[in-house]
Amino acid sequence: MAYKSPGKGYADVADHFRALIKSGELAPDDALPSVAEIREQFDVAAKTVSRALGVLKSEGLVTSRGSLGTVVAKSPLVITGSDRLERMARNGLRYAPGETSSGHRVMRRSVYEPAVCKALELEPGDEAVIRIRVFKQDGRPTSVGVSVYPPHTVNEVPELAEDVRMVRQFGELYTERTGREVVEGQRTAQARQASQDELNALEIEAPPHTSVAVLVTTVTFHDDNRALGYWEDVYAPGSHVPISK
Repeated sequence: MAYKSPGKGYADVADHFRALIKSGELAPDDALPSVAEIREQFDVAAKTVSRALGVLKSEGLVTSRGSLGTVVAKSPLVITGSDRLERMARNGLRYAPGETSSGHRVMRRSVYEPAVCKALELEPGDEAVIRIRVFKQDGRPTSVGVSVYPPHTVNEVPELAEDVRMVRQFGELYTERTGREVVEGQRTAQARQASQDELNALEIEAPPHTSVAVLVTTVTFHDDNRALGYWEDVYAPGSHVPISK
């Protein structure tokens, strides 16, 4: 990838490769360029490259592998659903190498969860379409993605209610059909106790009455008039989740 600008520092070099790992363009076990190649690419000193690689190693993103040099670590980043949108816009990749999804379910349900009702301006008991899928890396569950759509969004994008994988993102279809831009709200994160359904989806076996803490990120999408969708990602314990700038 062409990227060369005199004066770049170690943080810039680290950020470049961090973005490639996050986007899936560099997968676990992929080798980074050699120190000499990185020096040439960024027009920096060997010390700058060494510091950049040290930062990536401290973040658990890369590791040394003998004659192979520096490679992407086996424990890859587990990204949020909205980061997945950015990945697709950047390089068209829905999944990183080794990443898959399963357990796709689509259902119409009455919504009572206070946070969801507040985000989507629904009354408790109002019906919404809920889509669920489990993301895996090399066959190991890493997160559960849940998206909730109110009736007015489904009216414009009826594909959301179909029990099939979406070929295109709902925001693209909504904007295409209504002319209204879809805006991503503030992402938030919190730790809470996992439900039994979440434990089952993440294939976590825990003794009865044992609490298992999970990290949960949420975001709401809007147009210029109202809320359109609520996304929640639940991560398996130990997942390495990047926090957006």
